[in-house]
Amino acid sequence: MHAPAVRLAGVWKWYSGQQRPAVRDVWLEVRVGELLAILGPSGCGKTTTLRLIAGLERPDAGSIEIAGALVAGSDRFIPPEGRGTGLVFQDYALFPHLTVEENIAFGLFRLSRAERRQRVEELLRLTGLEPYRDRYPHQLSGGQQQRVAIARALAPRPSVLLLDEPFANLDAELRQRMREELRRLLRELGVTVVLVTHDRDEALSLADRVAVMLEGAILQVDTPERVYHEPKTREVARLLGQANFVPARVVGAVGRSDLGLFALEEGRNTAVEQVELLIRPRDVVLEPHSDGLGVVVDRRFVGAEVVYRVLLRCGITLETSQPPSVELAIGDRVEVRCNRARLAAFAGSERIGLAALLERVHRSAADSVRSSGPRDEAPAVSEAD
Repeated sequence: MHAPAVRLAGVWKWYSGQQRPAVRDVWLEVRVGELLAILGPSGCGKTTTLRLIAGLERPDAGSIEIAGALVAGSDRFIPPEGRGTGLVFQDYALFPHLTVEENIAFGLFRLSRAERRQRVEELLRLTGLEPYRDRYPHQLSGGQQQRVAIARALAPRPSVLLLDEPFANLDAELRQRMREELRRLLRELGVTVVLVTHDRDEALSLADRVAVMLEGAILQVDTPERVYHEPKTREVARLLGQANFVPARVVGAVGRSDLGLFALEEGRNTAVEQVELLIRPRDVVLEPHSDGLGVVVDRRFVGAEVVYRVLLRCGITLETSQPPSVELAIGDRVEVRCNRARLAAFAGSERIGLAALLERVHRSAADSVRSSGPRDEAPAVSEAD
């Protein structure tokens, strides 16, 4: 087994004057050649974690290894220049008095002149900066400056590239294009990357795995698909995007909700009496029905799709994205069907196992709810943001 590119074991970091640690008990491994994104809101500790890996901060507890070598621990601390990492800051930190070529070559002083020239030419070609080699940073666009910063960080052939919110200063259209270019470049080079970002679309579209961080702790590490569709906690579900939580009452191993009937996994969760179903906006189908349990209360056309807000009988307002072919008006009554493969449930903050939605879900559920009276469902819970 190869050592991970980066390993954090029980890492803590406190800053003076703060009651809570900036980073608390972080255990994290970054595999060789992967792009791992640390995703979380501002102030969650993700940039501090990156600075700890880079050697710009010293951990108060725990250890950090890079390529199997201990770089920070109780009695050892290797400074940034001895760690073999490259760091790209949010503001790029280019030298304004140096040209593009000179910026890229800045960290290659240990190479011979011929080797330095060869490496710079290689990176100019890979990043598409050959036409701009003699320009200064102020003569470049934001995207070009970012490419220079990445090329400069890659020039010494670091074992790990660390990116701190690299797209934050770009406009929306350029940000999307630069994501695609960066992913192509990093795949071509096969470099290991740790990216920190608060942008969930950025993390989901770029990363091989996503580490979700909140209040200094890592809550979940998994593939983009799994952290989005199979979040371990309600907090992770909310951080990964719009999350609708719909209450359901459980009797035995069967639950009833305004989304239909569902079954809990056999032999598990037998003591659960009430759960909340997590539904993502694109995992819902709306069907007009005079006896449906939902009423359309808002409609927004956003170009490629239409966003509807549907008030369910239980009191929850569910938001869903539908194709333009779905034409509903405010006040229309609808049945709400959800993607069986995407159904998730939580008892409190803990995710529980579901077997499947049952057959004839909405007709059975609707009949059951109507026969039991107007307020026989689970009580309403507050709507997710």
